[in-house]
Amino acid sequence: MSGGTPAWPRAHGAPVLQGRIRDVPEDFRVEEIDAFAPSGSGEHLLLTVEKRGTNTAFAAKLIAEWAGVPESAIGYAGLKDRHAVTVQRFSVHLPGREAPDTAPLEADGTLRVLARARHARKLPRGALAGNRFTVVLRDVQGVRDAVEARLRSIASRGVPNYFGEQRFGREGGNVAGALAMFSGRRMSRAQRTHLLSAARSQLFNRVLGARVAGGHWDAALEGEVWMLDGSRSVFGPVPFDDALAVRLADFDIHPTGPLWGRGELRSAAAARELELGALADDESLALRAGLEAAGLSQERRATRLRPRELAWSWPDDDSLELRFELPAGTYATSVLAELM
Repeated sequence: MSGGTPAWPRAHGAPVLQGRIRDVPEDFRVEEIDAFAPSGSGEHLLLTVEKRGTNTAFAAKLIAEWAGVPESAIGYAGLKDRHAVTVQRFSVHLPGREAPDTAPLEADGTLRVLARARHARKLPRGALAGNRFTVVLRDVQGVRDAVEARLRSIASRGVPNYFGEQRFGREGGNVAGALAMFSGRRMSRAQRTHLLSAARSQLFNRVLGARVAGGHWDAALEGEVWMLDGSRSVFGPVPFDDALAVRLADFDIHPTGPLWGRGELRSAAAARELELGALADDESLALRAGLEAAGLSQERRATRLRPRELAWSWPDDDSLELRFELPAGTYATSVLAELM
């Protein structure tokens, strides 16, 4: 459905609580987990910034204005939501220049500079190890024992690795935008990038939803393609044996689904049959054709996501605080959807 974001099947059953989220930005805190340390010298200034109630693109614009450079001189590893308090790094290209005082940048309270250092290169997209979340749910209604049992289940089994609703735009409109683009509507380069990502994400979520409905989002199908935990390296299909079963149980490997593009699906047998069956409706066929025509190649994404260091506490009788870490490119909403 392109007229909104679908409610994808849940793996752990019906929600065990109701509550409110993001009453204030401080209720949703995200901190990037850095993938590397600053080099200590170079043409770029690396800023670690805490921002409140503003998205990454707007923060980059503020930093560019402060530094007196074009926005193209600003780098960042990942996009962070506006309705949150987030900590992330930005790079500023300042060859042969000293950085100005940060006081004007911090004047309105939107941004706060936590650290600064010189670095040799512009910060590229994806250059982070993951994200650390602290989420506070308010006006929680639910049986505490059931809530904590669900959290233990999520910690031990993981959750389906859906793309989050942020990928699809307001009311899921990016999928409709992708279909319009594939039908010939002209888009800017930035729009095109977002719409291609949304189209790919929609197809992946359809396949993952079918696997969740069938009860094998975290189990092997015949013809499975496997992804190594913590990387994008894949292997298979290979016959499923006891050694692979141990690696699957230990979260060393994960089943995968397709990120659509040109070329043959790598999966085979039952896995391939499920993937093609989930993507046989008219909308999926149009998205598949558009992605192939755009020149993207077939890739894979893990179907299973396990939050690391999942912990929780009850600040009061109707508030629940969750703390966990996720790899880059995954979504806290996938965890919350299995709970509330």
